[in-house]
Formats: sequence, structure tokens, C-alpha cells
Amino acid sequence: MLDDTDRRILRHLLADPTADNAALADRAGITPATLWRRLDRLRDRGVLQGVEARIDWRALGYEVEVSLRFTLDKTEPRAFDAFTAAARQVPEVTEIQTFLGSVDIRLSVIARDMGHWQQIWRDRILALPHVTDIEPLMLVATIKDTAELAL
Repeated sequence: MLDDTDRRILRHLLADPTADNAALADRAGITPATLWRRLDRLRDRGVLQGVEARIDWRALGYEVEVSLRFTLDKTEPRAFDAFTAAARQVPEVTEIQTFLGSVDIRLSVIARDMGHWQQIWRDRILALPHVTDIEPLMLVATIKDTAELAL
């Protein structure tokens, strides 16, 4: 599916997503026109889905990160849809993931401090519908955070 040139482009793009096309083409050893065509083809295939900004929430004053694992009421047919709709309305929820197994949904939540976290917990998290179990996991440290794989 990918040739060596595509892999080289993706490696350099992952290493420096802010590089302009001329610099990226130079690092990949191809012309800017070739780079443009290849990036366009990677987008068309769905390999390259876009470039996004990564925000360091701690730098903006959000010191608390919590991962919440939820088990939903399986007897309620609309539990999943109602839960996810409500969770999307919580501004501090940065990620929603679904799973197969004993855990149905995981939310990532950020808060400025423990007082803010308590407010989110009481006012928003405990009010989410159709929950039968919640397991909160407080983030202590991030050891690895990357979407990179060997290309």
C-alpha cells in the first residue's frame, strides 16, 4: 500500500508537522510537486487524515487528568446513545472511547485542580445517565504519548 517514499514523507511529517511543504519535500528527498501529489493521494486513501494541534492542557492550568471507565445498564436499549450524548455536553471531557468487554465506555476528563474535579464529578459525571459502575483512574504520569509507529 505504501512505498518507501510515502513512508519517508509520513516519518518526516510526524517528526515535524509544522514543516512547510518545501522543507518537507527537501527532507523526504523529493520535489515539492511530487510531495503535493503524494500527500493528496495519501489523503484520498484515508491514510493521512489531517494535521491537528496538540494542546498541553497543563500549560493552560489544567493540572488534573482522570480516566473514567463506565459500565452501562445493558437492560436499557438507548443507554449507549443517551450516555454518549450527555458526555459530549461535558466541556471537560476531552476523549470518549467505546470498548467490548466489561468496560463499555472510557472518558478522559481534565480539571484545573482537585476542587474543580470534585465539582465536575458531583455535577456532571454522577449525572450521566444509565451508569451501573464507574471506575475513576487519576493520572499520575504519562510515560509514552505518541501516535507514531515504525513506517
